[in-house]
Formats: sequence, structure tokens, C-alpha cells
Amino acid sequence: MTVIGVHASHEQIHPSELLRAVRRAEEVGFDAAMSSDHFSPWSARQGQSGFAWSWLGAALEGTGLPFGIVNAPGQRYHPAVIAQAIGTLAAMYPGRFWTALGTGEASNEHITGQRWPRKDVRTARLRECVDIIRALLNGEEVSHDGLVTVDRARVWTRPGEPPKLLGAAVSAETARGHAEWADGLITVNGPTEHLRKVVEAYRGAGGVGRLCLQVHLSWAPTEEEALAIAHEQWRSNVFAPPVCWDVETAEQFDVISEQVTPEQVARTVNVSADLGEHAARLTGYVELGFDEIYLHHVGQEQDRFLDAFGEHVLPEVGR
Repeated sequence: MTVIGVHASHEQIHPSELLRAVRRAEEVGFDAAMSSDHFSPWSARQGQSGFAWSWLGAALEGTGLPFGIVNAPGQRYHPAVIAQAIGTLAAMYPGRFWTALGTGEASNEHITGQRWPRKDVRTARLRECVDIIRALLNGEEVSHDGLVTVDRARVWTRPGEPPKLLGAAVSAETARGHAEWADGLITVNGPTEHLRKVVEAYRGAGGVGRLCLQVHLSWAPTEEEALAIAHEQWRSNVFAPPVCWDVETAEQFDVISEQVTPEQVARTVNVSADLGEHAARLTGYVELGFDEIYLHHVGQEQDRFLDAFGEHVLPEVGR
């Protein structure tokens, strides 16, 4: 059974409205949800950035859905604090909460005033954080001196079984590296051949657990409107690494995306007015081996998308 979930984009939607949206998603037949975890939006046009961890408590209490979050420990977040946050939510809602860990983006992490490290340093820092978080969730007292420092930390409130820690990856190289420690993998939509390489890299290196995919899409009753929504809201998000990792502010993203065309956005976002086409794309992702697929309609208005996909798309995808 493939899980079809919805992505809650805190960069775009006020947290109260986002809570209402995930409740509506549950009503129309979505199986699960996941949440972004940003300090800053990608564009001033998006205009929001609620604190995901506060919101997750309300979302888990207000629905029966399982939830996940993608988090970057090590700079903005100390890993012991993240372990405590994970432990509390997993203890309150057993079996309904997972966390994916990645190296992050400067747009969120620069706020500490610390230097934004090179990618190889960020990767090494993440690996330290993974071991720290996992040990704390296993009930160990942790002290650590390295790229992060921990002094006699212990997480007292924990679930009976430690929750899954997934790896967040965009490239096949990163996916291959995560296979050594991760309980599963999450990546984002892209060309079929690229996604196949990511899956094969993770599984080929011995990666275990479920494969999750976040899908950026734009749907409206007409192609023109669907494309306009994607261009207005998501043109700051078309830049490949290292640009998307290293740009620091929403205002900077807006400047560098001024000349991005709607056609360029459509290479990153699945844009279509045809619900059958959206269903076919999702079926293709299932055939690539993804166990869980989280749909992110990049528009700020969610009800029309949720109702249309609940009625016409979810029943068509092999679940």
C-alpha cells in the first residue's frame, strides 16, 4: 500500500490556516502529512514561516494522521534539543511521528551569526548529530566534543520505541551516504532517470526502510492558472545546489529569480490542469519504488486542490 500524504508548507501558509488544511486533507482521504521546518520563506511573496515544532503538536492532536518533518540539526538547532522535541512528540503520539535529517540551507541557518560551513563539513556535522540524537532517543547520557558539543545530556521523556530517523537527500551521492545510518530516505520530485539513480544509490549501498518522495505540483482548472500559480509562488525555488543551499535571505532569492520564466518553473513543479496527468505521474513514482508520496500544491489556497485530488486523483493511484 502506497501512502499518499500532503505537505504542509509553513513558508507559504499561516499556521492556523495550515492546520485547517491538514484537517481537510484527512477528511478527503489523504493518508498522512509532512511539514517543512524553515525560519525564512524562499520569497517575500510567500510571506510566512511559522515554527513547525509548535504547530506539529496541534496537528497531531487535531488529526489522526501520521506526520513527519525534515530538520537540519547542528547550527540553528542543537541536536539535543531536537532529540527532546522528537522524544516528546513520539511519546505523546506513538507510531505517528518521524523525522528526516539533512544538512540544511543558509537561508535558515545564517540567523545564528555562525559561519555557514562547506558542504563536506555540514555532512560531517550531520553525521555527528545523527549519532547524538539516536543515542539520546535510546535513553543514553551523551557527552560529545566535535563539530557540535554536548555535555551530559539525557532525554527523559521518550516513546517506548525510538521513532524512525530518515535521511533527506537530493542527489544520488547524498542518498548513498545516508544508507549507512538512515532508517529510510526522503527526496524531492525530478526527472525519472534522476529519481531512479537516487533510489538505486540508496538501496545499492544497503539503505533500508521506506522511500519517501515530496512532490511539488500546481493544479488549477486551466493550464494558464496552474502555471501562473507556480510561477508566482515557486520561481525562487528552481535553483540547483549549491545556489539553493547558500543564498541567505528571501529578498536575495527574489532578486536572483526576477528573470525566471514560467517554463523554467514547470521543470521543477508538476504543472497541469489535467487531474489524470497528475494521477499518472504519481503512479509512475509508485512504480519507481516510493512507498510514501507527499503532495505539495505550491499555491497558497489549498481547499480546491485538496478536494479535487481527494475525489479524482487519490482513487486512481495504486494504494
